[in-house]
Amino acid sequence: MQTTSCMTTVNSSAAAAAAQHMQDSQPTNPKAAITCPPRLLPGGADMSFPLQALRALLPSPPSNTSINKTTIPQTTTSHKSQPTTHNPQPTMSTPTQTPHPRSPVQTDFPSHLTLTITPPTPPSTSQKSPNILLLLHGLGDTAANFTAFARALHLPETTILTLQAPQPLPFDLGGYHWGDDVTFTPAGELDMDAGFTRAVRLIVHEVIAGVLVRKCGYRWRDVLVFGLGQGGMVGLEVAAAAAAGGGSGGQGEGEGVGAGAALGLSSSTENDRWLAGVVSIGAPFPLSAVKNTTTQRNRTPVLVVAGRDSVAVTDSAVRRTKDWFEFVEVHRYARRGDGMPRNRDEMLPVMQFLARRLRSWKGVPEGSVEIS
Repeated sequence: MQTTSCMTTVNSSAAAAAAQHMQDSQPTNPKAAITCPPRLLPGGADMSFPLQALRALLPSPPSNTSINKTTIPQTTTSHKSQPTTHNPQPTMSTPTQTPHPRSPVQTDFPSHLTLTITPPTPPSTSQKSPNILLLLHGLGDTAANFTAFARALHLPETTILTLQAPQPLPFDLGGYHWGDDVTFTPAGELDMDAGFTRAVRLIVHEVIAGVLVRKCGYRWRDVLVFGLGQGGMVGLEVAAAAAAGGGSGGQGEGEGVGAGAALGLSSSTENDRWLAGVVSIGAPFPLSAVKNTTTQRNRTPVLVVAGRDSVAVTDSAVRRTKDWFEFVEVHRYARRGDGMPRNRDEMLPVMQFLARRLRSWKGVPEGSVEIS
């Protein structure tokens, strides 16, 4: 009788190594930048992100990644927070054979979706990638701009899907938005929190459930979401809707076996009700999604990154996010502004979060059994 090994959820070696070797990185192209027009953003926040800064933070992954040697580097950064409750201990259950999912391809998705697919780095010859990272751009941006960010991440064993918001901005402003409508603040600026019922249903039902779960064989807990600004709000609401069985946002919606089964969930797969994690840059859980009260907080780990004295990520907004999610880490820049990270210290919490949440099959024998 052949003995099988236990495959556990582990950190990504290359992601951890990227954070560990940030000090040796240098920018390669000082002129490259991903830019979201500042005029489209609430409070005049600058959500542009210099691509060369990302390249300085994220060197090419080392070739000698090992599943048994993954570590989280220690740092003296004064603005990071590392709660120890982000990785709840798995509960032991009867070992079950979990087939490896296949990586999605463009033809898997409905034709009305605009997205790009960035394969793992280095590319997987077996077409097996244990992680899916969804990138959701900010208000007024496009998938094309965020795809450059996806390529620069150099994440091993991770297929990155960069989704474009379904609605174009009016008035020839350019770019796209995730909201159900275009709303304005009393100051006359575009309101980032515009309600996301249609966008959330699109991502939960058509992208995750329809393609990743049903067609490709992924589980919900194999999926991470990274969102900027309005995309961060959508990512948090997607996690809430997945846990609720596909409701448009409130955890009180759509609960029950019927709703869960429609999304590839069942009462026997309660652990799969949570995503692997959500990174939200410059955005809390949207106020427009607070429609129902809940007695159980979502167990999807969340990292919220924002600037000092953030207009969007206020103390009350952080409390609202923690009311809905059990594991919330908040990192604030030393500077003002809710844009993307600009230096090593600002990017390090993101890389550490990804390192804790990404899974690896490196060194795991074929036919291994996962205990979850």
